[in-house]
Amino acid sequence: MEILSPEQKPHKVMSKLLHCLEFGCQLGWFLDPDDRRMLLFQPNQQPKLLQGNDRLPVPTWLALALMANQVFGWLQMAAE
Repeated sequence: MEILSPEQKPHKVMSKLLHCLEFGCQLGWFLDPDDRRMLLFQPNQQPKLLQGNDRLPVPTWLALALMANQVFGWLQMAAE
């Protein structure tokens, strides 16, 4: 998971996620708190835009159901 901060350039953060996928990572989330959207990265697939009540994929071994707006809600609480 990578969270874009105001001083970061999006392409540099996405490069980190792509590097991880290249070396075996199966899932990457790129979060942009300003527009409350995220990009989902998975091996050999195009990035997918997620927002609002979109359900986030998690590893099969993890019994967890998350929606994009929940994650952004946690970020907002942490900032307060």
